[in-house]
Amino acid sequence: MLSGIGPAEQLREHGIEVVHDLPGVGENLHDHLEVWVQHRCTQKITLNGWLNPLAQAWIGARWLLTRTGLGASNQFESNGYIRSRPGLRYPDLQYHFLAGAIAYDGSSAVKGHGFQVHLGANKPKSRGWVRLRSADPEDPPRIFFNYLSEEADRQAYRDGLRLTRELFAQPAFDPFRGEEVSPGSDVTTDDEIDDWVARSAETAYHPCGTCRMGTDELAVVDTECRVHGVENLRVVDSSIMPAVTNGNINAPTIMIGEKAADHILGKRAPRTVRVRFIRSLGRGVRNSAKEHRGGGLTRWSNSPACPGEKSCPDGLSGRSRLLATHSQAINLNNHPNVRPLRELVITEEK
Repeated sequence: MLSGIGPAEQLREHGIEVVHDLPGVGENLHDHLEVWVQHRCTQKITLNGWLNPLAQAWIGARWLLTRTGLGASNQFESNGYIRSRPGLRYPDLQYHFLAGAIAYDGSSAVKGHGFQVHLGANKPKSRGWVRLRSADPEDPPRIFFNYLSEEADRQAYRDGLRLTRELFAQPAFDPFRGEEVSPGSDVTTDDEIDDWVARSAETAYHPCGTCRMGTDELAVVDTECRVHGVENLRVVDSSIMPAVTNGNINAPTIMIGEKAADHILGKRAPRTVRVRFIRSLGRGVRNSAKEHRGGGLTRWSNSPACPGEKSCPDGLSGRSRLLATHSQAINLNNHPNVRPLRELVITEEK
């Protein structure tokens, strides 16, 4: 927005010349929230026993010297996805289990031993915004996530807490389960759960959506990450997500970068083609078909003049030419149910 691209009214409010009016810039901000459901552990086997300075020094030294031990893991050894209620098309709750009961930053820990599960609603409906505070680039922007403003988001955490309690009540936890520390067994009603979530929830560090991809008036980039109405400008990060992914966003954001790099370099996705064997098919493979993805298709024949990969000329020159990949040709030629292959037809998938 400081460069003059964004909602014109906001830009003029700060004395910024409008280069291009894009009302969707800064809108659609959303994120994943997490709450922790903590229990005391009846056995002295959790990470809480390793929080003293001497133990931490040993963990660090062991990792530095051998790259093994507790320091070699982030300790979130299990992860799961479940549906918050029947009838949903896909799981909307995510779990991370930690064999300890402690805050992310280590600022608070359960006295004694404990364990916890991080519970997050992965498809939030609430939306916020990012806006300029001034025209000074040194001034931090105004950021309003508007967490839990939608009833559906609050209901997801109500359902999620009750399901989590069902999970911890299973017989497998009997040898380890102590009292519930957070939120505590006295938190049962919808209002009590809402209050606990509002006080306790923390970001999962997955903010996204403020330059979302699309074609409507609030969309900022097109399907190749190009900013609408501006030449030679792209946005390549998680801000282009119309909706946050149903899980952590690190890998999807890397994918966005890889895909955008292909667009910038002019690369296109490999074509999908279907290979049909039309002559000299043996028993068991007649009328069979095989999918092949990828480029590098090459002309091939079974004549002595073209016995293998090195002598085969490359080139894709038509939809119905006698083409195949070398690996396909060689593999098929050696197949016990295929007599020497003389022709292949490759047709591009529509």
